[in-house]
Amino acid sequence: MTKLHEVLQQVTDTIIERSRSSRSAYLKRVDAAVQKGPHRGQLACGNLAHGFAACSTEEKADLTADVKSNIAIVSSYNDMLSAHQPFKHAPDLIKDAITEAGGVAQFAGGVPAMCDGVTQGQPGMELSLFSRDVIAMSTAVSLSHNMFDGALYLGVCDKIVPGLLIGALTFGHLPAVFVPAGPMTTGLSNKEKVRIRQLYAEGKIGRNELLEAESKSYHGPGTCTFYGTANSNQMMVEIMGLHLPGSSFINPYTPLRDELTKAAAKQILKFTAQGEDFRPIGHAIDEKAIVNAIVGLLATGGSTNHTIHLIAIARAAGIKINWDDFDALSKVIPLMTRIYPNGQADINHFQAAGGMGVLIDKLLQAGLLHADIITVGDDRGLQYYNREPVLRDGSLVWQDSPAEPLDRDVLRGSDEPFDSTGGLHLLKGNLGRGVIKVSAVQPEHRVVEAPAIVFDDQNDIVAAFKAGKLEKDFVAVLRYQGPKANGMPELHKLTPPLGVLQDRGFKVALVTDGRMSGASGKVPAAIHLTPECAAGGPLAKVQTGDMIRLDANAGTLEVVLDQQVLDARIALVSSEGSHRFGMGRELFGGFRQQASSSELGACTLFSEFDLEDSSQ
Repeated sequence: MTKLHEVLQQVTDTIIERSRSSRSAYLKRVDAAVQKGPHRGQLACGNLAHGFAACSTEEKADLTADVKSNIAIVSSYNDMLSAHQPFKHAPDLIKDAITEAGGVAQFAGGVPAMCDGVTQGQPGMELSLFSRDVIAMSTAVSLSHNMFDGALYLGVCDKIVPGLLIGALTFGHLPAVFVPAGPMTTGLSNKEKVRIRQLYAEGKIGRNELLEAESKSYHGPGTCTFYGTANSNQMMVEIMGLHLPGSSFINPYTPLRDELTKAAAKQILKFTAQGEDFRPIGHAIDEKAIVNAIVGLLATGGSTNHTIHLIAIARAAGIKINWDDFDALSKVIPLMTRIYPNGQADINHFQAAGGMGVLIDKLLQAGLLHADIITVGDDRGLQYYNREPVLRDGSLVWQDSPAEPLDRDVLRGSDEPFDSTGGLHLLKGNLGRGVIKVSAVQPEHRVVEAPAIVFDDQNDIVAAFKAGKLEKDFVAVLRYQGPKANGMPELHKLTPPLGVLQDRGFKVALVTDGRMSGASGKVPAAIHLTPECAAGGPLAKVQTGDMIRLDANAGTLEVVLDQQVLDARIALVSSEGSHRFGMGRELFGGFRQQASSSELGACTLFSEFDLEDSSQ
């Protein structure tokens, strides 16, 4: 077996030591909740009668007998969102498969699933990040009846999978398998989509032409095909061993997709406490699995949202990670994929080039992944994940993935990467700590020094662009966009106008305590700045005209001022107060007050961690 890379081992050891106390306490809770025999055996007769009242006679007999495992189905199905619509028929497939395999399954509960693509630039986007915590709590409510011996989690997109995983880890004594739905088929090319968006931003085409292009891009059931947070979710869940090997990017409504769903259902039965191969998720998701997720994110240039979500996920398992860990790994993890916005290919092209099987195999060969983790595959750990599923004569089998990438414009090995380092960098300076995604930023744009123009609303930046007021070098400072201020909505509306200005030859950048996520692209953006403005962060003291220097290569972000001058300034108050009401935002006031910093997961859960700073 290939020797583990020295830095990977060092970072893992650091995380293990940092998390020793909290991880130990978590595992004690997990182990205390483990029960020999079905969990429903703890229920009183009235409890159990309520729990199976709507079941068939046969199911009631099975659940009464206290022999068969009962599997919970927790789903994010709704028929408005393309990524989750394919889950409509999954419960029936799962129930039939589990019955055939000798178990029982019940639909335990649904969790909300909102779409950032629909709410982008709209008031509803201010509920998006906090929906992750709502999903985690909804998952806990779904499992709270203590009727279940394992769980299948059906989810795909941005906040849904992190929320499901956080919820699953609070029931860490139960085994878990995550069930993806797969990406939609390829539509309008990403290059053409970007071209049309920029034409619209410049006022050269109208809404009808833009809508036609967008409808050709997002055209059917399945996940959006660009490499944003949703597909980064799927990659990470597989590289942590919670998907069946090679199952992440199989298109929905195909025979192979249905067979994988049924196989996931049968697999969970093998891992319950009633079986001989007990694999509770609380033990499966350990420090090594979390490090693997970071490695996968860096190697593929994945979503910056996971510099927030992974921290919250890890904390749900008693594990403390921070941006120093991401940064240390980024220096040695090569960029091995080019998937939009880091290239022109989409996720279907990645799958055709060899997909997760080739990626995992190449990382393992380079000593850049922990192979010895607990997975939902077989007992060979992550070594088993260099395989891909196929149908042979109607039966599902796994075969070896290609030994080499089939398209080196999309996927490469670690010996010939697109870049020698990962796609995410830590930024530090007198404005705090933040992150930047550089995998799509050309080297000549990675250092920007220009005067600040201060804004409090992304719509004001768009308006200034349309008015011709931004035809110059500048750094857009967008303040009060953090979780405590307004829920930390995505700021994708800024990508087209800033991209146009960069194409016109101007030096431009964005600095914000808000988010840009996995669709952030070619314009350098220092994001997730902490402490955020609403928590007294120094970004609130920046004034229009101040020189800002962003150096992604050196990992620095500073306002070019004497520190005494900066300290003496009074923080400017946000001019925007409208985010507190309307579109349900009044219900989330408590979330805004309770939210931790971005580097602590922008989380309203786990209050015992809120005062702990794990940064080095």
